[in-house]
This record gives sequence, structure tokens and C-alpha cells, in this order.
Amino acid sequence: MKQSRREFIQSTSASLVCASALLSSATAFARGLKLPLGLQLYSVRDLLPKDFAGTLKSLGGLGFVEVESAGYYDHSAAEVKAALDVAGLKLVSAHYASDPLHEKFDEILAFNHELGVKTLVCSSPGFKDPARVKGMGWAERNHAMTLEDWRWNADQFNMFGEKVKSAGMNFGYHNHIAEFRVTDGIVPYDELLRLTDPAKVTMEMDCGWVTVGGGNPIEYLRKHPNRISMLHVKDFVGLMKPVAGKEAAEPKPVELGTGTIDYAPIFAEAARGGNIKHIFVEQEAFTVPPMQSLKMDADYMHKLGIA
Repeated sequence: MKQSRREFIQSTSASLVCASALLSSATAFARGLKLPLGLQLYSVRDLLPKDFAGTLKSLGGLGFVEVESAGYYDHSAAEVKAALDVAGLKLVSAHYASDPLHEKFDEILAFNHELGVKTLVCSSPGFKDPARVKGMGWAERNHAMTLEDWRWNADQFNMFGEKVKSAGMNFGYHNHIAEFRVTDGIVPYDELLRLTDPAKVTMEMDCGWVTVGGGNPIEYLRKHPNRISMLHVKDFVGLMKPVAGKEAAEPKPVELGTGTIDYAPIFAEAARGGNIKHIFVEQEAFTVPPMQSLKMDADYMHKLGIA
């Protein structure tokens, strides 16, 4: 059937109105999330060692309210507390890789307990047999993860979670890309969700890395609303789907709202689930000076209702 020019314009206009309505609906739901604006301090890893207190104060000035640590740069608990107080920031969680958690768990737990941290987060997994990957770089190690390694990590997380819970704190896990690389027919992230005890291990879902890995943050929020309690937010350009037998080139991190990922529908689903307690921007690279970049991120989050 032929379509007249008028009919084409009318149908196109109707589609645009419908799309606009859906976008407005998603944005409205996203604003229902109403969480404090948080920042993962890995974003300012180059600035903190030079001026710890001054950097934190600048972040408070940008509108960030909560922070998540990725190292304290040899500062005492008292010094960290003082700097946070002056900046008007609340430290709610802390990142540690698997290796230091195994090497000095008691020390880490005690230090963060003194700081009032509520959640210890494993930021990257370990290997059941570390000797197998000795000398490998980060990228090689990511590709070397086996299903046995992932299952071992799940057991370790349950163990850490039990100890952390006894101290009155929570334990969580933060993903990157490797968790979504199908291994022996299984998505490792799904296996971690299956094998970790919900009473001991919560998930801090990095929406950006989930997307880069080929997963869908909305689907995970919908299927596992009670397992995911924290979100990481980042954006990329150059997102590409893997070609059969090959992985896509890793995309480039950019400021929120300037890349490919639309967070309105993600936040809308998070709001519907009602279990997200904290949300952290993480800017892994910059296209403009760091504080200007983080101001762009903060503005984007405020537009979506994150206060």
C-alpha cells in the first residue's frame, strides 16, 4: 500500500509524540529515585595524593554529598574524618581488590569500621590459584578467569560477608566487564548472583561496565531487585557489539550525557525496584579538566533528580 505524504507526516509525528512521552515518563520515574549524589573517589585518584583535603572540599562544592573510597593515601582515620567533615561529605563505602582483602582483611575491616564505613566492596575478583596468572597484565588476567575461579570468588565473598556482617557492616561486589564474558555457556555475573548468599553479599552494579560487557542494567534491576543495592554510573562513546568470535574494542569513557548510555530508563527501573541505597558517579577518564568534568556529571545527575 502506498502512503500519502500527509499520512507519512501524521504517522511520523505520532511516533515522535509517543517517543517524547516515553522519555518524559522515564525521566519522571528516574526522579523518583531521590538519592544523595555520590562519587567514587577513584575519579580523583590523581588529585587526592597531592591535596587530599582540598580535593574533597572541591567535590563538596560541586554538589556531591556521599563518597566511596578507593584508597586513603597514607592518611590516618582522624585525618580522613577531618577532611570529610570540612568538605561536607559522607563516606559510605570503600573499595578493595580481592588480593588485599585476603592479605590484610582484619586491618582493612578495623580501619573502615573506625571511619564509620557501612559497606566494604570487593572491586575486582581474585584467582583460586594465583600462581596460574603470575606475571600477567590486567587485561590478560581478565581473560584468564575460569568458571572455577568465579565460583571460588562466590565462596570467598560469602566468607567475607559473614565476617563483615559480624562487625555490623555490609559486604558487596562491584563488577567490570569480565563478569559478562560467557564462560562454558554461563554468564559469570549470573553465577555470582546464584552462589552468593543475599544475607551476606550485596551487589554494586556498575551500569557502564555492564553495558560495555553486553549486559542490560535494566534487566538485572528487574530480575534481581533485592540483590542490587548500589549503582555506579559512567558513560562511553564507541559502544560496539562483539563480532562472532571477537570482542569489540573497549569504548572511550566520557562525561555523563555526552556518550551512548541513557540513564533515565535505568534510574526509572531502579526507582521501581526500591532497593537502591547509594549511587556513585565514576569518571575513569576526562575529556576536559577533572573538576569541570565532574561538574558536568553532577549537572547531568541533578537533571535526572539525583539530589
